[in-house]
Amino acid sequence: LVYQLPEANLILLRHLFGVLHHIEQNSGVNQMNAFNLALCIAPNMLWLPSPTGPEEESRSTKKVALLVQFLIENSGEIFGGDIASLF
Repeated sequence: LVYQLPEANLILLRHLFGVLHHIEQNSGVNQMNAFNLALCIAPNMLWLPSPTGPEEESRSTKKVALLVQFLIENSGEIFGGDIASLF
């Protein structure tokens, strides 16, 4: 699915998740593991297209957070190559 995105979107996601992966690699110092990062950034990445109730919004946020956590933890495999080379 990632490789079906337009090239500009793929590059942006690769860099974003490269940074998040780099932060996660230093979680011993900064306390920001993939789960914590996902909780912070997920609500700003994807949201429901129409207003819903708080319960549906909470479920949706949890699903997006799990997706973002997965992408952070597996960014090297998903986006290819050495993600650290972006720095």
